[in-house]
Amino acid sequence: MLEKSKIDRINELSHKKKAGTMTADEKIEQDTLREEYIKSFRNQVRDTIEHTTFIDPNGDDVTPDKIKRKREERKKL
Repeated sequence: MLEKSKIDRINELSHKKKAGTMTADEKIEQDTLREEYIKSFRNQVRDTIEHTTFIDPNGDDVTPDKIKRKREERKKL
């Protein structure tokens, strides 16, 4: 998860952009922080999916093979 201070800064820059007072340097900073936020978010979603087991109503494991392979790759590391 991204640090709270960075999320606060993203929000602060967003308000500046809406107010029309954002400088070119702040725009670059905003883009960098947003990329970092999106990367963090995607990693969290990926991690959640890779640690989820899918069970059908009959109680059978129906986890997709792709997810199972990812789990095996992680175990080897």
